[in-house]
Amino acid sequence: MGYADSDGSAPAAVKILIAGGFGVGKTTLVGALTEILPLRTEEELTSPGTAVDVTTGVEAKRTTTVAMDFGRITISTSLVVYLFGMPGQERFWFMWDDLSHGALGVIVLADVRRLASCFPSIDYFERRNVPFVVALNCFAGSRSYDDAEVRQALDLDTHVPIVRCDARERGSSRDVLVTLVDQAIAVAESGPLEPSTSGARL
Repeated sequence: MGYADSDGSAPAAVKILIAGGFGVGKTTLVGALTEILPLRTEEELTSPGTAVDVTTGVEAKRTTTVAMDFGRITISTSLVVYLFGMPGQERFWFMWDDLSHGALGVIVLADVRRLASCFPSIDYFERRNVPFVVALNCFAGSRSYDDAEVRQALDLDTHVPIVRCDARERGSSRDVLVTLVDQAIAVAESGPLEPSTSGARL
């Protein structure tokens, strides 16, 4: 379905990325936010795949995203948000440059039980000065950490927001998206960020 403003012009498009490690809930978050049937590129995990994909902590997971997830949110007749869920496994990192081109900002989804899995995403976007927030997906039974502990563990700069969410719930996921937009606006108003000096975490 096409959209146009009252003057016949096409709506402005905003690109938001959802990144993070394998099995943290990126596909679920896109599904919770999108107004359309999400495009998913999930395939069954195979025996050869388990040799390269670290499934510790997500042993029950049976599928994996092999390209991207895609969704859409229509804010108004003049503004549409496109959501792109990025594949988390190292063998698909070659796609990140293309997917991240032109992005307004990034939601880096994290599981506190496996924080190391989001390090590559944080490093990638820090080095490219792309605004991002870290969203802690609250899995049942996971230990609770305060923001200071998480910030220290991830070596996050003080300006990077940390939020908690349930990626299954639309309202909770929407709050994360709003926080990201606020962060992108704040970064734009304050000028370009200095490249991170923290170095690689892996």
